[in-house]
Amino acid sequence: MPFSVAGADGRLNDMNDTTMWAISQDVIGGPEVLTEVELPIPTPGPGEILVRVRAAGLNPTDWRHRGVSGLFLGEPPFVLGWDVSGEVAATGIGVTLFEPGNEVFGMLPYPYGHGAFAEYVVGPARAFAPKPVNLDHIQAAAIPLAALTAWQAIVDTANLQAGQRILIHAAAGGVGHFAVQIAKARGAHVIGTASAANHEFLREIGADETIDYRTTDFTETVHGVDVVLDSIDDQNSLRSLHTLRPGGLLVSLRAFGAIELATEAKQLGVRAVRMLVQDDHAGMIALAKLAESGALRPAVAGVYPFEEVAKAHALGETSRTVGKLVLTAP
Repeated sequence: MPFSVAGADGRLNDMNDTTMWAISQDVIGGPEVLTEVELPIPTPGPGEILVRVRAAGLNPTDWRHRGVSGLFLGEPPFVLGWDVSGEVAATGIGVTLFEPGNEVFGMLPYPYGHGAFAEYVVGPARAFAPKPVNLDHIQAAAIPLAALTAWQAIVDTANLQAGQRILIHAAAGGVGHFAVQIAKARGAHVIGTASAANHEFLREIGADETIDYRTTDFTETVHGVDVVLDSIDDQNSLRSLHTLRPGGLLVSLRAFGAIELATEAKQLGVRAVRMLVQDDHAGMIALAKLAESGALRPAVAGVYPFEEVAKAHALGETSRTVGKLVLTAP
């Protein structure tokens, strides 16, 4: 049944086309398993909006789900992608925040709300926020999942305060470079680990100290920090516990791992928690305000059209990009 959508001129038109292009996969494997498919355009249900995707951000969880069996989504076929920036095409019953034609950005509910790598996607209205007016869709699509992860770790979980010290591992990466900026906006002293080639970038976005993880043992140079944010692995987290002050907090972005982390933290008189990002309307509004003020600037490492998604995945898997990779919809 046709429903109303906003046309290019902002006026409402009947949507008679019923299918869209998407990037899907039938098997677990390398980037080559990603293929273009034609799927029905979804219909927004109560409390949901249909978004015409203009750009979609890539995150490590995308290539992990593409290439590893047994993760959250089970076995394919599925359409990946959680980061979205675009225009509202239609609204479901009860939606009051948006109307067709509004520009929005947001993170589809993680992990089961995936599907951003398509021309259209449906999601809860409150998973989105108005797109910052000073950002284009590519920049906006780089923000949601990674920046929400950093926000929920630093603000909601750690409650980082002005004057406190935070150690951020992989500080030039997708989550890391947002974490640096969010921590600085909170008035914290930021120490970031990254390769030496990225130190100037970290200083530009607000890092007070930089450590080359390839040449320096951070446990010998960092002591008494209030918070550690680690996205690398459990071994790195275990070592990072020794950099915390008594009562300090380590937030691991590895949702699953060894029980030794909590046990070791307790023995050292510090705390350690594991965090998984959640869709968050209030968090998206806060990030939009930071972006509009200039305090949060997404670093876009590369932009690829949907049909070159395999190239983007291959590059992302090298873990050598600064910031985020973004796909643009047809």
